[in-house]
Amino acid sequence: MATSRLDLTRPQILAFRRKVGALDDRLPRGRRSLRRAAWAGLQDSVPRSALLSIHARVEKTEPTTWDDPSLVQVWGPRYNAYVVAAGDLAVFTLGRLPDDADDRQFAEDRAARLDAFLGGARMTTREVGRALGVHPSSHRYAAPTGRVLMRWDGAGQPVIWTIPPPDVDPEDARLELARRYLHIFGPATPESFAEWAGIPRPQGRAAFTALRRSLTPVRTPIGESWILTRDEREFRAAPGPVAPARLIPSGDAYFLLQGDDRRLLVPDADRRRALWTSRVWPGAILVEGEIVGTWRRSQDTVTIETWGRLSGAEHDTVEAEAAALPVPGLRGPIRVRWKD
Repeated sequence: MATSRLDLTRPQILAFRRKVGALDDRLPRGRRSLRRAAWAGLQDSVPRSALLSIHARVEKTEPTTWDDPSLVQVWGPRYNAYVVAAGDLAVFTLGRLPDDADDRQFAEDRAARLDAFLGGARMTTREVGRALGVHPSSHRYAAPTGRVLMRWDGAGQPVIWTIPPPDVDPEDARLELARRYLHIFGPATPESFAEWAGIPRPQGRAAFTALRRSLTPVRTPIGESWILTRDEREFRAAPGPVAPARLIPSGDAYFLLQGDDRRLLVPDADRRRALWTSRVWPGAILVEGEIVGTWRRSQDTVTIETWGRLSGAEHDTVEAEAAALPVPGLRGPIRVRWKD
């Protein structure tokens, strides 16, 4: 790897992440845009958070957009529920397949047992667990084989079924997963990649080593990291227009961070504690490129809590974003409540 390091500032890093994450300018409606929005996967552990992540990035998102045929649900990084592009299934499954022989065999045996039992049928995880004598949540451990898909609409148990395994080498899939992570979350380290993906650190380091010819070392305000060399020009580019406001849901890739990466995004410690809580995270309010508060939704009510006073125009754009959330199943318009 090269020894000279590029110096990157906080504004450069955040501008890059917003741009590649399509948070400054929404993408046109269409399947190509859905795939780009899901480039690092769309976490869906909080029901329909994947849909709201799409809405923050793609124009004319509707309550049913998350169910587009070009998308699938799977247990992805850290075995959380994810929505990913169907064509990228191998990246988010085989890319996390363990190197350890015993762990890999466990996943493959679990997938084979599910496939033999289901025989092409679709059943809830509870039904399958009862029949096989295992805990319903244990089925997720077969997901890294790429053979298990699921559908969870936020109510009740997920429905699961099996498919043929993707015809992709797991090592190739892991390298692509690392590239996706570097592009959306970069600058990054092997350790942060491993933590995000839910794989052992040696596998994360091995992936970065294998990519060494396509990486550039950088210095950031929180330490030394790596970026994809092809992204260097975009990091150096002058920032473009910033979106007036976006409401980003819990688990969104923009703030799905750990450790010092959180400090880079939100420098104030009290505000970090308000955003990354010990339980279910709230959503983040992005105004003019900075996170300025949190939001939560209960049925048709969106509660907004900002960390400082907004201008009248900022207040209006945040409220408009909240009112436009494409939440499924509502019988009336969204009500916005501002918390003092």
